[in-house]
Amino acid sequence: MENLTHYPLRLFVVSFMALSVVAVAGLWLRRRYPTADDEQNEHLGVVLAATLTLLGLIIGFSFSMAANRYDQRKNFEEAEANAIGTEILRADFLPTADAANVRKLLAEYTGLRIRFYIIKDDNQRKQLAERTAQLQAALWSAVRKSEAAQPTPVEALAIAGMNDVIRKAIRKQRFGIESLLPHGFSWQSLHYVPML
Repeated sequence: MENLTHYPLRLFVVSFMALSVVAVAGLWLRRRYPTADDEQNEHLGVVLAATLTLLGLIIGFSFSMAANRYDQRKNFEEAEANAIGTEILRADFLPTADAANVRKLLAEYTGLRIRFYIIKDDNQRKQLAERTAQLQAALWSAVRKSEAAQPTPVEALAIAGMNDVIRKAIRKQRFGIESLLPHGFSWQSLHYVPML
């Protein structure tokens, strides 16, 4: 089953319904077991203020983390796109047959990288990641083929550019995987704190 966090509108509806049910249950319990003790109501006010403060902090930190991750992701995507564009231009420095092959492979590679970030299904992403790894190996071997005989400084520049393309793609994928919070942590905290 797909992860519910991939669908924010559905998550909003489910969260809204869950919080509504909890609010109605709390209202029912308060009417069923009324207390007229003012001291108890005063303590309830303190607990409510502390809970709402904690909720505000969690929401604030979540938005701050999301904004930082968005900026980092945007910067990594820009760097990757620039590296691919630069390598397409540097392919002209390779021998004609190799240059045409590198351009064709880079066009397919660019399409796969774009699809990787559009698709939400984790299984399809794994398949795309495998195909991307195969294309990276093919791109590297295509660039290395012309270098094998006697690399000129210009061909070495094309090889360095291909290295940059592959490195930036790997860096971006690692950023997306390694910098995540523990699975479901932020969603669980946003769901359970208001229920307290």
